[in-house]
Amino acid sequence: MEVINTIGRRKTSVARIYMQPGKGDIKVNNKDMQEYFPVDIMQIIVKQPLVTVDADGKYDIKVNVDGGGVKGQAEAIRLAIARALCEVDAEFRPPLKKEGFLTRDSRMVERKKYGRRKARRRFQFSKR
Repeated sequence: MEVINTIGRRKTSVARIYMQPGKGDIKVNNKDMQEYFPVDIMQIIVKQPLVTVDADGKYDIKVNVDGGGVKGQAEAIRLAIARALCEVDAEFRPPLKKEGFLTRDSRMVERKKYGRRKARRRFQFSKR
């Protein structure tokens, strides 16, 4: 029984996953996925790659995720799972690539600059 280890990142979230053949239970930070992501949409995001290749319920996945917010973490896990599925079977690559699950979304929060209120927002200008 081979354990596949991959990493996924999104914004400031980093997800490390350990995937092996099993009956489909997903643990996130030692909690059940339904407990860690109580919102249905986040659970759907995590399972998207598995559903795309009809592998839902075939693999046990253990996830360590840290940093960022709930959505960033869910999308980091999605990328890690998609990468792991490609390692399992090269046949899975085209459908996952088509859906865009193998692309690292490199968008990050722009840093705040000095002399500005935010990254680009200037302080209010007063003529008088």
